[in-house]
Amino acid sequence: MLNRFAPLVPLTFALFLAACAGPVQQSQPQQPIADGAPDSLLNEPSARDLADLTDDQPYQMPSLSDGLLERGFELVGTPYRFGGRSLKTGFDCSGFVGYLFKEEAGIQLPRSTREMINLNAPVIARNELQPGDIVFFNNRGRGRVSHAGIYIGDDQFIHSSSSRSGGVRVDSLDDRYWKASYMEAKRVLAMNTPAHHPLHR
Repeated sequence: MLNRFAPLVPLTFALFLAACAGPVQQSQPQQPIADGAPDSLLNEPSARDLADLTDDQPYQMPSLSDGLLERGFELVGTPYRFGGRSLKTGFDCSGFVGYLFKEEAGIQLPRSTREMINLNAPVIARNELQPGDIVFFNNRGRGRVSHAGIYIGDDQFIHSSSSRSGGVRVDSLDDRYWKASYMEAKRVLAMNTPAHHPLHR
Protein backbone atom coordinates (compact mmCIF):
# COMPACT_ATOMS: atom_id res chain seq x y z
CA MET A 1 0.00 0.00 0.00
CA LEU A 2 2.87 2.36 0.78
CA ASN A 3 4.21 1.75 -2.68
CA ARG A 4 0.80 2.80 -4.07
CA PHE A 5 0.88 6.26 -2.32
CA ALA A 6 4.62 6.85 -2.85
CA PRO A 7 4.18 8.81 -6.13
CA LEU A 8 1.73 11.20 -4.37
CA VAL A 9 4.20 12.27 -1.68
CA PRO A 10 6.34 14.59 -3.85
CA LEU A 11 3.17 16.14 -5.35
CA THR A 12 1.63 16.77 -1.91
CA PHE A 13 4.87 18.24 -0.63
CA ALA A 14 5.07 20.54 -3.66
CA LEU A 15 1.49 21.76 -3.09
CA PHE A 16 2.26 22.42 0.58
CA LEU A 17 5.30 24.51 -0.32
CA ALA A 18 3.29 26.47 -2.89
CA ALA A 19 0.57 27.20 -0.33
CA CYS A 20 3.13 28.42 2.18
CA ALA A 21 4.89 30.52 -0.41
CA GLY A 22 1.61 32.22 -1.51
CA PRO A 23 1.29 34.73 1.36
CA VAL A 24 4.98 35.61 1.12
CA GLN A 25 4.61 36.52 -2.54
CA GLN A 26 1.55 38.67 -1.82
CA SER A 27 3.23 40.62 0.94
CA GLN A 28 6.29 41.51 -1.15
CA PRO A 29 4.59 44.10 -3.41
CA GLN A 30 3.33 45.89 -0.29
CA GLN A 31 6.84 46.50 1.00
CA PRO A 32 7.68 49.52 -1.23
CA ILE A 33 4.35 51.17 -0.27
CA ALA A 34 5.10 50.74 3.42
CA ASP A 35 8.60 52.17 2.98
CA GLY A 36 8.18 55.09 0.59
CA ALA A 37 4.56 56.13 0.15
CA PRO A 38 3.67 57.11 3.75
CA ASP A 39 6.44 59.72 3.74
CA SER A 40 5.04 61.44 0.65
CA LEU A 41 1.45 61.06 1.84
CA LEU A 42 2.28 62.66 5.17
CA ASN A 43 4.49 65.41 3.77
CA GLU A 44 2.07 66.73 1.12
CA PRO A 45 -0.93 67.46 3.40
CA SER A 46 1.25 68.96 6.09
CA ALA A 47 2.82 71.31 3.53
CA ARG A 48 -0.63 72.40 2.39
CA ASP A 49 -1.85 72.80 5.93
CA LEU A 50 1.20 74.86 6.79
CA ALA A 51 0.63 77.10 3.77
CA ASP A 52 -3.00 77.60 4.76
CA LEU A 53 -2.05 78.47 8.32
CA THR A 54 0.62 80.87 7.11
CA ASP A 55 -1.89 82.61 4.85
CA ASP A 56 -4.61 82.91 7.51
CA GLN A 57 -2.69 83.76 10.66
CA PRO A 58 -1.81 87.40 9.87
CA TYR A 59 -5.47 88.32 9.31
CA GLN A 60 -7.65 88.82 12.33
CA MET A 61 -10.57 90.35 10.44
CA PRO A 62 -11.97 87.20 8.76
CA SER A 63 -12.48 85.43 12.08
CA LEU A 64 -14.26 88.47 13.52
CA SER A 65 -16.42 89.02 10.46
CA ASP A 66 -17.27 85.32 10.19
CA GLY A 67 -18.65 85.29 13.73
CA LEU A 68 -20.40 88.58 13.16
CA LEU A 69 -22.14 87.43 9.99
CA GLU A 70 -22.96 83.98 11.30
CA ARG A 71 -24.77 85.57 14.23
CA GLY A 72 -26.44 88.04 11.88
CA PHE A 73 -27.83 85.25 9.70
CA GLU A 74 -29.27 83.61 12.80
CA LEU A 75 -31.24 86.81 13.43
CA VAL A 76 -32.83 87.00 9.97
CA GLY A 77 -36.55 87.45 10.46
CA THR A 78 -36.23 89.22 13.83
CA PRO A 79 -38.93 91.92 13.83
CA TYR A 80 -38.14 95.58 13.23
CA ARG A 81 -38.68 97.89 16.18
CA PHE A 82 -37.94 101.62 16.14
CA GLY A 83 -35.36 102.23 18.88
CA GLY A 84 -34.93 98.47 19.37
CA ARG A 85 -31.51 97.01 20.06
CA SER A 86 -32.09 93.58 21.59
CA LEU A 87 -33.61 90.21 20.80
CA LYS A 88 -36.36 90.94 23.28
CA THR A 89 -37.48 94.18 21.66
CA GLY A 90 -36.40 93.63 18.05
CA PHE A 91 -34.02 95.94 16.16
CA ASP A 92 -33.92 99.13 14.21
CA CYS A 93 -31.04 99.45 11.72
CA SER A 94 -28.41 100.94 14.03
CA GLY A 95 -29.58 98.78 16.93
CA PHE A 96 -28.99 95.65 14.84
CA VAL A 97 -25.51 96.73 13.71
CA GLY A 98 -24.57 97.82 17.23
CA TYR A 99 -25.82 94.58 18.77
CA LEU A 100 -23.71 92.41 16.46
CA PHE A 101 -20.54 94.46 16.87
CA LYS A 102 -20.87 94.47 20.64
CA GLU A 103 -21.72 90.78 20.97
CA GLU A 104 -19.29 89.36 18.40
CA ALA A 105 -16.43 91.88 18.19
CA GLY A 106 -16.57 93.63 21.57
CA ILE A 107 -16.90 97.05 19.90
CA GLN A 108 -19.39 99.51 21.36
CA LEU A 109 -20.81 101.61 18.53
CA PRO A 110 -22.75 104.87 18.82
CA ARG A 111 -26.50 104.47 18.99
CA SER A 112 -27.48 106.52 15.93
CA THR A 113 -26.42 106.17 12.30
CA ARG A 114 -25.44 109.85 12.25
CA GLU A 115 -22.90 109.23 15.01
CA MET A 116 -21.89 105.82 13.62
CA ILE A 117 -20.88 107.22 10.24
CA ASN A 118 -18.51 109.61 12.03
CA LEU A 119 -16.47 106.82 13.62
CA ASN A 120 -12.74 107.17 13.10
CA ALA A 121 -12.49 104.08 10.93
CA PRO A 122 -11.14 103.59 7.38
CA VAL A 123 -13.53 104.64 4.61
CA ILE A 124 -13.78 101.85 2.05
CA ALA A 125 -14.40 102.29 -1.66
CA ARG A 126 -17.50 100.61 -3.05
CA ASN A 127 -15.45 98.16 -5.13
CA GLU A 128 -13.22 97.21 -2.19
CA LEU A 129 -15.90 96.17 0.30
CA GLN A 130 -15.21 93.15 2.47
CA PRO A 131 -17.59 91.15 4.69
CA GLY A 132 -18.03 92.94 8.01
CA ASP A 133 -17.79 96.48 6.61
CA ILE A 134 -20.60 98.81 7.69
CA VAL A 135 -22.52 100.34 4.78
CA PHE A 136 -24.45 103.60 5.12
CA PHE A 137 -27.43 104.91 3.16
CA ASN A 138 -29.73 107.90 2.87
CA ASN A 139 -33.00 108.31 0.99
CA ARG A 140 -32.06 108.01 -2.70
CA GLY A 141 -29.19 110.46 -2.33
CA ARG A 142 -31.25 112.99 -0.40
CA GLY A 143 -30.42 114.23 3.08
CA ARG A 144 -28.10 112.87 5.73
CA VAL A 145 -27.39 109.26 6.55
CA SER A 146 -30.54 107.45 7.63
CA HIS A 147 -29.77 103.74 7.44
CA ALA A 148 -26.94 101.26 8.09
CA GLY A 149 -26.23 97.60 7.43
CA ILE A 150 -23.34 95.13 7.33
CA TYR A 151 -21.79 94.01 4.06
CA ILE A 152 -21.77 90.21 3.67
CA GLY A 153 -20.11 89.79 0.25
CA ASP A 154 -21.39 89.28 -3.31
CA ASP A 155 -22.82 92.82 -3.34
CA GLN A 156 -25.22 91.97 -0.52
CA PHE A 157 -25.73 93.33 2.97
CA ILE A 158 -27.70 92.34 6.06
CA HIS A 159 -29.75 94.91 7.94
CA SER A 160 -32.90 95.51 9.91
CA SER A 161 -35.32 97.09 7.51
CA SER A 162 -38.78 98.47 8.24
CA SER A 163 -41.51 96.39 9.86
CA ARG A 164 -43.27 96.40 6.50
CA SER A 165 -40.18 94.76 4.94
CA GLY A 166 -39.91 91.99 7.50
CA GLY A 167 -37.25 93.16 9.95
CA VAL A 168 -33.76 91.65 9.69
CA ARG A 169 -33.14 90.63 6.09
CA VAL A 170 -30.57 90.45 3.28
CA ASP A 171 -30.67 92.86 0.34
CA SER A 172 -28.53 93.62 -2.69
CA LEU A 173 -26.54 96.81 -3.13
CA ASP A 174 -27.48 96.59 -6.80
CA ASP A 175 -31.16 96.93 -5.96
CA ARG A 176 -32.45 100.17 -7.48
CA TYR A 177 -33.36 101.80 -4.17
CA TRP A 178 -30.20 100.80 -2.28
CA LYS A 179 -27.94 101.64 -5.20
CA ALA A 180 -29.38 105.15 -5.34
CA SER A 181 -29.24 105.52 -1.55
CA TYR A 182 -25.69 104.21 -0.97
CA MET A 183 -23.39 106.76 0.69
CA GLU A 184 -20.19 105.13 1.98
CA ALA A 185 -18.74 102.23 3.94
CA LYS A 186 -16.38 101.98 6.89
CA ARG A 187 -14.19 99.14 8.11
CA VAL A 188 -14.93 99.36 11.82
CA LEU A 189 -13.40 95.94 12.46
CA ALA A 190 -10.02 97.44 11.64
CA MET A 191 -10.22 99.59 14.77
CA ASN A 192 -8.71 98.41 18.04
CA THR A 193 -11.22 100.45 19.95
CA PRO A 194 -11.89 99.31 23.53
CA ALA A 195 -15.53 98.70 24.31
CA HIS A 196 -17.51 101.76 25.37
CA HIS A 197 -14.91 104.13 23.87
CA PRO A 198 -15.80 104.81 20.20
CA LEU A 199 -13.57 107.25 18.34
CA HIS A 200 -14.97 110.04 16.20
CA ARG A 201 -13.41 111.95 13.35
